[in-house]
Amino acid sequence: GKSILFEAQLGSLRDLDYGIYPMTTSSNPIAAYAPVGSGYPEAKIDKVVGVVKAYSSCVGEGPFTCEWFGEEAEQLRQAGAEYGAKTGRPRRVGPIDIVATRYGVQCQGATDIALTKLDVLSYMDKIPVCAHYELRGQQTDEFPFPSLLPEAKPVMEYMPGWKCDISGVRKWEDLPKEARDYVEYVEREIGCHITYVSVGPERDSIIIR
Repeated sequence: GKSILFEAQLGSLRDLDYGIYPMTTSSNPIAAYAPVGSGYPEAKIDKVVGVVKAYSSCVGEGPFTCEWFGEEAEQLRQAGAEYGAKTGRPRRVGPIDIVATRYGVQCQGATDIALTKLDVLSYMDKIPVCAHYELRGQQTDEFPFPSLLPEAKPVMEYMPGWKCDISGVRKWEDLPKEARDYVEYVEREIGCHITYVSVGPERDSIIIR
């Protein structure tokens, strides 16, 4: 009569079957595989919490459509402490990618989303969003076949920033309107309810909506 929590490492785009092959891991880090991969194949999954950063980061090689470079990237990298835990190697970073995130939500069969590190964006005057892709002269909302990804270009949109520290906020209604608008925009575009919003690394830095 107890509940069991399965936790996967890596994300949807590193999945052997549904990810950006060949830049994938050797297994399936998607929710549907959890019963098999854990050795408990008769388990029935009833809730899938997809973990999504408020911006994008990447470890390793492969296409990264909305990747930032230079000073812009370094500022976001420092704000989010995006360095390897063991190696200290700088991670690749960029704005949130709605196209890739929506695809990840579909692959995971997510029922809820935990949007993390929203507080990291507090320094920005305007919040960038990779809202669509441009591929071979056409705008698309569909995540392309991996071999086409290097050709994809980000189509950016911007939302107003909130420009204040939100790391101490614990209630949804206490977030600045601009922060709430950003969360609701992401929720609407990826098609899955954002149940949890984290504004810091502490256990209690989670806002439940």
